[in-house]
Amino acid sequence: MFYSKKLKKIKNLNHCFFSRKSGFSKGIYKSLNCGPGSDDNKKDIKKNLKFVSNFMKIKKKNLILMQQTHSNKIIVINNKNKNKNKFKCDGLVTKIQNIGLGVLTADCVPIIFYDSKNQLIGVVHAGWKGAFTGILENVVKIFKKLGSKNEIFAAIGPCIDIKNYEVDSSFKKKFIKKSKKNSFFFIKKNNNKFLFDLRKFVINKLSYLGINKIENLNYNTFTNSRNFYSFRRSKSLGETDYGRCISVIALKND
Repeated sequence: MFYSKKLKKIKNLNHCFFSRKSGFSKGIYKSLNCGPGSDDNKKDIKKNLKFVSNFMKIKKKNLILMQQTHSNKIIVINNKNKNKNKFKCDGLVTKIQNIGLGVLTADCVPIIFYDSKNQLIGVVHAGWKGAFTGILENVVKIFKKLGSKNEIFAAIGPCIDIKNYEVDSSFKKKFIKKSKKNSFFFIKKNNNKFLFDLRKFVINKLSYLGINKIENLNYNTFTNSRNFYSFRRSKSLGETDYGRCISVIALKND
């Protein structure tokens, strides 16, 4: 398990960037695969999510996940929709206590948000598509709509490192077309291939949006196979599927 040093000190908050350890899954999914969208044994996934709920000290029905589609959609969890446990989006925000907001990743960036003044929490799944099309802008807009000013804190979890994120020239052109400044996030490799720094792109966007309280848990999901699942590593190994790590935050009772 991995934690934000700052969030760990806050008494009325539980959070964790879970590793792939301490679970029930087998084979390529070993062991804490929390991805219902994977081809893993569904009973093992349920056991893993139960373990996560217990670890977070919340009821399993209160662990809310997303059907992630690399979109820029954020959903606010309130008293009307809190009994659903899965939403088609890539970001969740709530003020409700004892509800765990979960984000699943296997190279993309998991981000946990917290506003201590307004007691707001959020999670975001930031792959390149979501980050490119405005999911970070949208989560900040929602936080501000719910009362946040400059109190938003963001903890960025384990994701793929630039040295393992190879893209082609058309990928880069898409970013440069949006802003020439985006060339900063690419390193030329060879044969029309480039390396893309997703983590830096996300951090830069958050800073531009006025979030200056950022903690970066700088772990590479691709190379650290003991602790993390990786979509790109699985593809390079010729595996048919891959597991997903979960990151969760929950407000506790005062």
